Amino acid sequence: MGILEPQEAAGRVLIAERNPLVVAALRGLFENTRFSIVGTASSSAELCEALASTGADCVLLSWQLADAEAPDVLADLERLGFDPKIVLFAESHNPAVVSETIRLGVNGLCYQFEDPEILFATLTAVMKGRICIPYTVLAKVPHSPFSQLTSRENELLSMLADGWSNTQIAARTGISENTVKYHLKNLYDKLQVRNRAMAVAIYAKERRRIQS
Repeated sequence: MGILEPQEAAGRVLIAERNPLVVAALRGLFENTRFSIVGTASSSAELCEALASTGADCVLLSWQLADAEAPDVLADLERLGFDPKIVLFAESHNPAVVSETIRLGVNGLCYQFEDPEILFATLTAVMKGRICIPYTVLAKVPHSPFSQLTSRENELLSMLADGWSNTQIAARTGISENTVKYHLKNLYDKLQVRNRAMAVAIYAKERRRIQS
């Protein structure tokens, strides 16, 4: 008797997108496909709640949600113990986006203006446990330590240089102090420094270099 191959289950996708028009367009695209949308979220907080209740196979995550950018969203998920497969649904088409995606550790990247079949192929690959990142000429992406910082990390570094405390940074940015500490740890790792004083010192040196 031959061994029957199990039928492939439909992919359950959770959409994290703040723009209702984009959500509506995605719902239309997913009709009559083997994928099903099991929920939507417009903020990081809503995404965490939805992950706890939907059992999604994958999150289709926009860069900017109502309350946070993708790096902050991923920090929230890690802090709360969630580890979903993530496909970043990016608006910007440039090599830096690919480099950023790799640094964030997401499983896949698809651009919003690409053919829907590319989106479905990316979701399929990610749900099968693969990494699916578009080809790009990575040599064109700058590789200095400062070029590796996310927009949030650059923002926090500027605040450090102004003498802000973690509490003040959290209040200004609207993120928790734990998330601030998470970003600062990543920032220190990328700049290869041990503390904020060293980070501020090389930041000041870099600013003088740029201005000279």
